[in-house]
Amino acid sequence: MVLPSRMARLTHQIYPLTTGFHGPARPVPNPELVSQYGYDRFTPFTNSADHTDAELHEIAQSIRRDIIRELVEAKSGHSGGPLGSADIFAMLYFGGVMRYDPANPWWPERDRFILSAGHMCPVLYSTLANAGFFPKEELLTLRKFNSRLQGHPGRDMGLPGIESSTGSLGQGLGIAVGMALADKRVEKNGRRVFALTGDGELSEGEIWEAALIAAHWELDNFTMIVDRNNCQIDGRTEDIMRLNPVGNKFRAFNFHVIECNGNNINELRAAFKEARSITGKPKCIVAQTFMGRGVSFMEDDYRWHGKPPTAEQGVEALAELV
Repeated sequence: MVLPSRMARLTHQIYPLTTGFHGPARPVPNPELVSQYGYDRFTPFTNSADHTDAELHEIAQSIRRDIIRELVEAKSGHSGGPLGSADIFAMLYFGGVMRYDPANPWWPERDRFILSAGHMCPVLYSTLANAGFFPKEELLTLRKFNSRLQGHPGRDMGLPGIESSTGSLGQGLGIAVGMALADKRVEKNGRRVFALTGDGELSEGEIWEAALIAAHWELDNFTMIVDRNNCQIDGRTEDIMRLNPVGNKFRAFNFHVIECNGNNINELRAAFKEARSITGKPKCIVAQTFMGRGVSFMEDDYRWHGKPPTAEQGVEALAELV
């Protein structure tokens, strides 16, 4: 049986799409902005446990600046959650927590990260670009037709570093648990799997089904991070659907729970170090963050969940993110 060319590409083990899913021509970033932002002269940050808190904070600020730039250029997308979680991503990808190789994205021994809250992808795209998975200038093609950087992560877009398509809330955690289960029980390797959920996402029943499975199989190679910013698209989480006490809920599911300030590099470092030391059960880091962290007119305001800054607001935001 001969598969149509489009289907044949989809069945490939790694989806080797380098030119975009919908055709041969990807959008070209604005060359003036590429030069203005220094993307043509950028050297990726390294991943090292030896980075100081100050160095990781600066990496987080770089991630935040890129989030603002890509959202202003796209004129659509989510601001609040990505800005609030930048410190978590800085620690994961640049603090020596995860094992990966940007020059060899499909390295078999890599750890894997799943962004279950797929709408927060501007922070993941910015992180991957800052790590050197793809040219930083490509951030300026966010949400454009035929870009590899769509409004939710697409595994079929061929963007290095994207392990799974996500965006339907609740499903990403199950994907991550399935990966961890295969690694521990079938492949019996040393890989670890990390997944980040939004706190509003915890209202999805699939989250708790996945948590049951992770605990039943004692998946100590699995760490989930809850971005606990107390906000969702239509209000405060405790007004929409009460979640507290979040930590105790996961303890009841037999997770080892660590609660920390998700906007504090030192506390995040300690949380991931503790998680690494725990055996016999899955780990859950409940990271208390502020939506829109670092930008005064966005911080802790749920109305910035799903809208981008204007060009004028972008200038103001970038002036604060120093």
